[in-house]
Amino acid sequence: MWQAVKGEDNMAHHFDLIAIGGGSGGIAVARRATEYGAKCAVIEASHLGGTCVNVGCVPKKVMWYAAQLNHALHDAPDYGFDAALTTIAPRGHLDWQQLKTKRDAYVERLNKIYARNLENSGVTVVKGRAAFTSENSVTVAGETYSANHIVIACGGRPALPKIKGVEYGITSDGFFELAAAPRRVAIIGSGYIAVELAGVLNGLGSEVSLLLRRQHLLKNFDVMLREALLEQMQDDGILIATGINLSAVERGRDEVLTLRTHDGHTMAGYDALIWAIGRESNVDGLNLAAAGLSIDEAGFIAVDSFQNSIVKGIYAIGDVTGQAALTPVAIAAGRRLADRLFGGKPTAKLDQRNIPSVVFSHPPVGSVGITEDEAREQFGDDVKIYQTRFTPMYYALTTRKQRSTMKLITTGADEKVVGCHIIGDGADEMLQGFAVAIKMGATKADFDNTIAIHPTSSEELVTMR
Repeated sequence: MWQAVKGEDNMAHHFDLIAIGGGSGGIAVARRATEYGAKCAVIEASHLGGTCVNVGCVPKKVMWYAAQLNHALHDAPDYGFDAALTTIAPRGHLDWQQLKTKRDAYVERLNKIYARNLENSGVTVVKGRAAFTSENSVTVAGETYSANHIVIACGGRPALPKIKGVEYGITSDGFFELAAAPRRVAIIGSGYIAVELAGVLNGLGSEVSLLLRRQHLLKNFDVMLREALLEQMQDDGILIATGINLSAVERGRDEVLTLRTHDGHTMAGYDALIWAIGRESNVDGLNLAAAGLSIDEAGFIAVDSFQNSIVKGIYAIGDVTGQAALTPVAIAAGRRLADRLFGGKPTAKLDQRNIPSVVFSHPPVGSVGITEDEAREQFGDDVKIYQTRFTPMYYALTTRKQRSTMKLITTGADEKVVGCHIIGDGADEMLQGFAVAIKMGATKADFDNTIAIHPTSSEELVTMR
């Protein structure tokens, strides 16, 4: 097992490892390293927990649940419940402020739990923004801190377009500051954040326009998922416009927003505008040059498969690397890095293959493995597709309908499953177990030999023909 270097423990500001960023990745690498006896610090300028806990996964999922409840209340009369007692839609019957207060209180509890866990692990928390002064030292609020190993885990932030009036819109961060549901909102973007916010706001009663610069939602997902989600969102009343390239945003005296496009069109009457055009690395002020580092053409810190940067002793994990921007990915990468540096596991690294991911749209999208297009590019004609589309039993009694679609992608004579793509109720929960099977190399025969659980949507994945 790794041993601390004697003579350094009395240096209050010297550590074996410093994590710049108190999000999922930074906390994971520091806590795991302390388990091996390393002296560690986490530097964080804002709230512990990073994007996920404060302005990402956690508060987003709370809002998603709220929208799901509104859908369920809409469906309840079809199951015999008194409509007067169950329906909170349309907009105006939801106490948005109560929801926000309880959601924010939950996030605050999580902040405290993270602080307590770091304290219990013996990790020093330094509040403030770090800036490199050399390859093994940083300053925070005028104090210098050094370490044998420095991990950059400062995450990402919402990107903004460079157009006139950009300040009249808010980002996904600003969404969580809204004191009330917007009456009519435009969301700019086509990725997972855009479709998630569109689904939540539509589900809670807002009139939503989703404006895409190009033609497709979720461009990195399987085409089946993209098309099915687009169809469902439109069926749910979300206006989706493609080929929208904004040139300016204007705000009138009545606070109403007008959007102008490069081709001369205008869209008016919005009381809120949300930018969801992507995310960029949050490296401003780090003074990377002092450590011999720089960002790549895409604006991220390049690392190899072991999270090593080009400078010995400096590493990067999580969203700042431009790799899969998922909380569990940052956590896994951080823990494996600590295992390698301090746990006597020199080959430990994150396996980037078959990472499952979920989009909390309405309905949710789940995906693991490669898409059909990727499979055909890699394996040519040696690909067989299994696909099904059906209406889940829940909707047998409801006037509101929502379909589920599933696809299995297989290759080779043994039909190894290399991709599993689901859209529909429960996709987020059912994917995890199937991801384990695919990670282990399951074949279509393995799926077929598994007894179905009936009646469920997930049984369709083991009964496809």
